[in-house]
Amino acid sequence: MLGEQIGEGLGKRTGRRLLSVDGGQFKVEVSFEGNGKLLGVDVNEIGTYWSESLSSGGLYGEGQGVVLAADGSVATWKGGGVGKFGAGGAVGYRGAIYYSSASPSFARLNGAAVVFEFDVDAEGNTSSRIWEWK
Repeated sequence: MLGEQIGEGLGKRTGRRLLSVDGGQFKVEVSFEGNGKLLGVDVNEIGTYWSESLSSGGLYGEGQGVVLAADGSVATWKGGGVGKFGAGGAVGYRGAIYYSSASPSFARLNGAAVVFEFDVDAEGNTSSRIWEWK
């Protein structure tokens, strides 16, 4: 069951790198940075994911990142999801991530499944929303 929304963020794609092209398919690596809230705490986030095209026209990707709070709290995440292309080169992903943290502010996330929406518009602006999956 989808639980409460526990975070959201806005950011910018900071880099893209083509990893491979094979049989008409491609794989890219994308990095992004942003600001937002996680469990009510203001955070900065840095993440990188790879994404590959699928023969169906969609995308599949996996990524990892770190979330940093002003008080020194840190959480890392890893996850994966599926995506699709939008207008003008925009992309949108939906999937699940898993956090790890020794910080009391984010300890609740250890062992929790978190589902996400992550969108990148044609100009490289990112937006994300996450919910705890109970």
